[in-house]
Amino acid sequence: MLWRAISEDQPGPKWAGLFAEYWPDYHKWWLKEGDSARPTYLEGRRALKAHMPEIVPLYDDLCELAGGGDHAARFLSFYCPPPYLSGCSQAIWTGREPVMVRNYDYHASAFDCLITHTGWQGRKVMGVSDGLWGMVDGMNDAGLSISLTFGGRRVVGEGFGVPLILRYVLQTCETVEQAGAALARIPTHMSYNVTVLDRKRNYVTAMMSPDRPTILSHTAVATNHQENVEWISHARFTATVERERFLLNRIALHRDPEDKFINAFLRPPLYSTAFAAGFGTLYTAVYRPRRQNMEIRWPGTTWALDLKDFVEAARQVHIPGAAEPAALPQV
Repeated sequence: MLWRAISEDQPGPKWAGLFAEYWPDYHKWWLKEGDSARPTYLEGRRALKAHMPEIVPLYDDLCELAGGGDHAARFLSFYCPPPYLSGCSQAIWTGREPVMVRNYDYHASAFDCLITHTGWQGRKVMGVSDGLWGMVDGMNDAGLSISLTFGGRRVVGEGFGVPLILRYVLQTCETVEQAGAALARIPTHMSYNVTVLDRKRNYVTAMMSPDRPTILSHTAVATNHQENVEWISHARFTATVERERFLLNRIALHRDPEDKFINAFLRPPLYSTAFAAGFGTLYTAVYRPRRQNMEIRWPGTTWALDLKDFVEAARQVHIPGAAEPAALPQV
């Protein structure tokens, strides 16, 4: 897998180039249920204006850079996108330094392999990109870090794709309290667990769903179910309960040093090579919001990135089993 780290302070030619590169595949995915299954441009923009008004000017700029087309603008609103799911594990280390660690388990051929560093709207943000301006994990210059896991439910409703919700939190929030309030009010189109950690080591996990109120919980661990397992076959396939128990056990009983805790994510039961069945672990991310740095780790390899001294680069990474993945899992 070819990973890239790209920095652009304001939306410009680099972002436009990325859009042109990724758009054909995203367009095909966005249309997989037909044009009429997706909201109109006005519906998407009105939803953004109602729930995330601060980033509407940014959305407009990106639509213009994308060429101003109807489908591109509707896709970029992230409003009611096609359903998708993933695996993932995430946890907050129990030591004094605020550290968030997560595994991202997904389909290898449907992943951007892209780390972005932006200064949009005066806010420095870096993290792992999804959908050109959404994020699956990241941090900002206020010392806030954030990550998502799939919530393990089939329900699909009216709301935003969660990567844009993470981008919105990083663009507009500075504290866990602000992030929790935003996550509690913004509608999501599927169920996700979003954990937020700040530089003072405050944290919250929001269990978001399209059909019931968001639950804000002071829990340091999230895998692929919410309060109870509801999609039993998915839970068995992803071993979500086993991974949760493993992490809770490490936190409650072991009090691991930081590096030992992080390295646990690079081994089973957290690390998955189940690409032949749909998705496996594509990377382990480590966020240190007080130091404003992050690492992307793979077995035997670590890539360190600094929010204040971000260096563009590329890495070719071999992930066993990821070369010939199976078809995308269906919801």
